[in-house]
Amino acid sequence: MTKSFELGNLNHVGVAVPNIEASIEHYRRVFNATDISEIKDLPDQGVKVAFVNLPSGQVELIEPLGENSPIHGFLKRNPLGGQHHICFEVENIYEALEQVYSKGIRVLNQPRIGAHGTLIIFLHPKDMNGTLIELMERPK
Repeated sequence: MTKSFELGNLNHVGVAVPNIEASIEHYRRVFNATDISEIKDLPDQGVKVAFVNLPSGQVELIEPLGENSPIHGFLKRNPLGGQHHICFEVENIYEALEQVYSKGIRVLNQPRIGAHGTLIIFLHPKDMNGTLIELMERPK
């Protein structure tokens, strides 16, 4: 068995939004946010994203790319948007995957490349006290 993994830094909080451009403007107007990434389409994940960069992490703004997006259903239940997930860094996604499986935690996807260009997995919220958890391999 592989050694136990440890959670690293909180990388970001994912916030589902119905309109990413309006949300970016909201962060600029309300919080004077100036360090905001360009909007990026992630068709494989069915979303477009932008990151509000903060001294201690990021807020990931997520808008669905159509009705097949996993974010689309979330926004149907929460039309104003809201917290969708929190993301923690791990040193090795495959070690983390092995450990969560061994503890009976359901994983919603096989490791895939996320918005930061590193491998990610999502842990089922029913196994994580009602919160969707993303584990992201620490960027090198």
